Amino acid sequence: MESHNHEHSHAITSLNGVYIFSIALNLLFVFIETGIGFWSGSLGLLSDAGHNLSDVFSLLLAMIAFKLSTTPSTKRFTYGFRKSSVLISLLNAIILLIAVGAIILESIHKFTAPGLSEVNGAAISWTAGIGILVNGLTAMLLMKQQKHDINTRGAFLHMVADTLVSAGVVIAGIVISLTGWDVIDPIISLIIAMIILVSTWKLLSESLKMSIDAVPDEIDPDEIVKAMSEEKGVINIHHVHIWPISTTEIALTAHVVIDNINALEDITEDLKRRLYDKGIHHTTLELETKSSHCNEKVCDCN
Repeated sequence: MESHNHEHSHAITSLNGVYIFSIALNLLFVFIETGIGFWSGSLGLLSDAGHNLSDVFSLLLAMIAFKLSTTPSTKRFTYGFRKSSVLISLLNAIILLIAVGAIILESIHKFTAPGLSEVNGAAISWTAGIGILVNGLTAMLLMKQQKHDINTRGAFLHMVADTLVSAGVVIAGIVISLTGWDVIDPIISLIIAMIILVSTWKLLSESLKMSIDAVPDEIDPDEIVKAMSEEKGVINIHHVHIWPISTTEIALTAHVVIDNINALEDITEDLKRRLYDKGIHHTTLELETKSSHCNEKVCDCN
């Protein structure tokens, strides 16, 4: 357990550093893009700078959620402020959906006024290229960590989305300059929007389920009960409840019927170890004997 705590502490420090670096890098890009936008008179670049500023906000939210997920318990908040990390993941998913909606609306507008989609300015092309590097690098930094935390996944999706949008601008600019086919710009934008929408919808669905204490997607309740039932001395498992207390931690409570009350401590310790290996970080077990009477109003113990 001590080794795990050390690794977890190192992971916290590492991810926090990634967030700080990513926020600083993207904020610098926003300032550069805004400056070039004013210098070149490009309303498109100024609009994109505003969009990238929302990405900085998303990264900041993800970092705050990450901090909140490690807060200690208090008398009033017995799980600290960890649950707020789930609410932030929901907010991030909604922000992503709004961003996708903005891309779709802009694409539709370009279909009706194709002249607005021309990408022929050197400043715009170079800035989009820098955007690919900045957003791509940020996405790479978050890629490994996004598998373990839904807020980091949301920030990762924001960065991937912007990388795709910037790449779309460059590709559209090249195609338009070679062929004069202005309509390619909104077409590419719509394809990108659909790709982002699929991932965002999954993020939103998972965030909603976590906010109402549904079993996290990575946990199979049947597999958990099966693993507990395989413990020597366990007769029956019932009243199992599994829910997220943050975006990175999962809790479980259960009633366990055992055949020998004298082995209570050993069975409890072994069960907690099994559950920890399955990704359950906080476990509360009520051990009973076959002669015990379950006090729950609805009891399925036999």
